[in-house]
Amino acid sequence: MSVAAKYLIIVGDGMGDYPLEELNGRTPLEVAHTPAIDRLVSAGKIGLVRTIPDGMPPGSDVANMSLLGYDPRGVLSGRGPLEAAAMGIMLAEREVAFRCNLVTLEDREHGSLFMADYSSGHISTAEAHEIIRDLQKAVEGLPLRLYPGVSYRHVLVWEGGDDKLQTTPPHDIIGQPIASYVTVYDEAPVLKTFIERAEAILKNHPVNNRRRSEGKLPATSVWPWGQGKAPNVVSLKDRCGLQGRMISAVDLLKGIGVCIGFDVPTIPGVTGYLDTNYEGKVQSAIEGLERFDLVYVHIEAPDETSHEGNLQKKITAIEQLDSRIVAPILDYLERREDWMVKILVVTDHLTPIKVRTHVADPVPYLEINVNGVLSSRSVSSRKFCERVAMSEQGSAPIPFGWELFDKFTGCDTRGR
Repeated sequence: MSVAAKYLIIVGDGMGDYPLEELNGRTPLEVAHTPAIDRLVSAGKIGLVRTIPDGMPPGSDVANMSLLGYDPRGVLSGRGPLEAAAMGIMLAEREVAFRCNLVTLEDREHGSLFMADYSSGHISTAEAHEIIRDLQKAVEGLPLRLYPGVSYRHVLVWEGGDDKLQTTPPHDIIGQPIASYVTVYDEAPVLKTFIERAEAILKNHPVNNRRRSEGKLPATSVWPWGQGKAPNVVSLKDRCGLQGRMISAVDLLKGIGVCIGFDVPTIPGVTGYLDTNYEGKVQSAIEGLERFDLVYVHIEAPDETSHEGNLQKKITAIEQLDSRIVAPILDYLERREDWMVKILVVTDHLTPIKVRTHVADPVPYLEINVNGVLSSRSVSSRKFCERVAMSEQGSAPIPFGWELFDKFTGCDTRGR
């Protein structure tokens, strides 16, 4: 009987962290109850890898492209065009795509506006679509197109736009005054006009009035950022012969999947948060393993809860990744003796609770060939966490994410 090689990469976005006083010097990964991952640790390799090349921002676009075997320095122009690709938006040569958040701004100090929330309280997709429908009035007469996405995440396309603006991710400035960050829009009157029109529409929007009455944060403004032109990316199949499936709730990762030639299914009920459809993701992962060589499962909730600065929710997000993603997939793999399966559990970047944004530190990874291991229920005294990864590395971290990908799959991409 022939044995098929299968590769499964499970990414807990922003799952890594720094030691915390309130956890007695441990990290969320160390204290989280993760029995499924602990099964893999017993025979797995744990180490550290750099997913963010020097000089690049520690974004999920950079980190995940790196983990998929690409050198982001040569293929990325911004996250906006990746999210556009996920929506099937084909950018013309002169078009620039922006991620466009629905955000909550608050007047806190003598008329100074602060970034209260980068996600408008994780506004629901249905509410956001109602708002985006009405915000179409804000782009009338401007060389702009506005597309609805998931929850607070949307896409703005600017014909003839400036892709060199120094915009700032709103999740990087939570709780900070925005005055020094919005001056960039003075350099782009088209965007400034759009933002001003949008704020006028949002001021007394029915969705915001309902949310206020329910004690929820309203969407008070829009925040364009992460701009770029269409990327030029060679598919993973053409580079190393692997066909794959991308499973994620967020358009950024889905857009990466589209650009590298992966199958990108639409899974009902995925939100990118703690209430996402985990079971749907597992079923899609199993179907993907049956059809393709490589399946990439991305879980956004650890990152979202880190941006919130909510430690308990972050621990819950890690435990849900373990119990509702890793455990059921391992249960299925126990029954597949006709596959040789390698699993990589990794975090794309750290999103420490204390700083509430991404950092470029090396991240922990766990790599294992699960054949012959799943029948054992033994649990190692080791733990998949930053501390163990650092102690077992034995030398400097793997310098590039694509080198880990090549080691994991046996490919030779060399980051191309």
